[in-house]
Amino acid sequence: MDSLEPSVQNLLSDLRELISQTRMRTALAVNSELVMLYWSIGQRIRQDVLELERGEYGQRVISGLAERLSQEFGRGFSKQTLFRMVQFATLYSDKEIVSTVLRQLSWSHILELLTIKDDLKRDFYVQMTILERWSVRVLRERIGTLLFERMALSKQPEATIKAELERLQNTKKITPDLVFKDPYVLDFLGLPPDHSERQLEDAILADLEKFLLEMGAGFTFVARQKRVSVGSEDYYLDLLLYHRDLRSLVAIELKLEKFQAAHKGQMELYLRWLDKHERRESENPPIGLILCTETDAEHIELLGLDRDNIRVAEYLTRLPPLETLRQRLHQTMLWARERRLEDNS
Repeated sequence: MDSLEPSVQNLLSDLRELISQTRMRTALAVNSELVMLYWSIGQRIRQDVLELERGEYGQRVISGLAERLSQEFGRGFSKQTLFRMVQFATLYSDKEIVSTVLRQLSWSHILELLTIKDDLKRDFYVQMTILERWSVRVLRERIGTLLFERMALSKQPEATIKAELERLQNTKKITPDLVFKDPYVLDFLGLPPDHSERQLEDAILADLEKFLLEMGAGFTFVARQKRVSVGSEDYYLDLLLYHRDLRSLVAIELKLEKFQAAHKGQMELYLRWLDKHERRESENPPIGLILCTETDAEHIELLGLDRDNIRVAEYLTRLPPLETLRQRLHQTMLWARERRLEDNS
C-alpha cells in the first residue's frame, strides 16, 4: 500500500476513530434493547403463566413457547433461557431499575448475577461491574473469590451497606469501605511457607500487575522502601501506592506475624510524615494498610484504627478450600455487624 500524505493520514485516523466509536455505541444500544427484551419476555411469562400455574401445566406452557420461539427466531429462546428471563423479571420487578441500571450490563453479565441469592451482595456486584467496567470473566472471578465477603463494606450493618450502594449508584464515588478488603489473596506469588519479609516484598514487585489487580481498581505503584526521615532517624516504608478515586496515598507495611498493637504506632508515624511532606493540596489524607499473617479483631476494635485512617488485613499465600474460607468470612461478618449494632445502640 502506498504511503499517505500526512493530512490524509490524519483524516484516516479520524475516520477510524469515528467508525470505532459508532460501532461501540451501536453494540451498547443493541445490548440495552436485548436486556429490556429479555426482561419483558420474563415479565410477561411470569404474569400470564406462572402466577396462575406454577405446576406441571406452567412447565408445559414454557416448553411449548420455547419450541415455537426457537423455530421462528433461532437460538436464545430455549426452555432454560426462558426460565432465566422469568428469574430476571422476578428479581427485578421494577422496570425503571432495569431500564436505568441493569441495561448498562450485558445479558451474559446478568446471567452471572442471577446465581447470587443475597440481594445486597448482588447489588454490590451490579454497581462495581458498572463502575469498573468488569468483563464477564472478571465478574465471574470476583464472585468466585468471594470479593464481597472480603470487602470492608460487608462487615457493616445491612442498612449501612444499602445506603452505601445507593450512594455509589447516584454519585459514582468510591469510599474506603469499597476499596479495602480482608483477607488479600496472594497465592499467585508462589512463596514458600517459611518466606521472609524481603521475599514477600520481592515477589510482590516481581508480579506487581497481579498484586495491583488483587488490591483493586484505582491503585498505582509509587515507591518501594520509601525513606521516611524523622530527625536523625531514617525509617523505610515497605510499599507506597496511590489510589486515584480516593485521591490518597496508601502506605503498606508487610508483617510476617499476627497483628500487634505496636504496629499502629509505626504506621501513625508514616502517615503523619506523608501528610506533612508528600500529600498535595488536592489530595485527601494518606491511608495506612498493615498486611499481617493473622488479624486480631478485638485489638483492632479497641485501638480504634478506623478513626486513624489505618486498615489491617490478613494476607493469604495459600488459598484454603473455598467453603472453608466462605464459612470463616461469614462468621467474621456476623461478628463485625453485631459489634457495630451494639456500639450504635
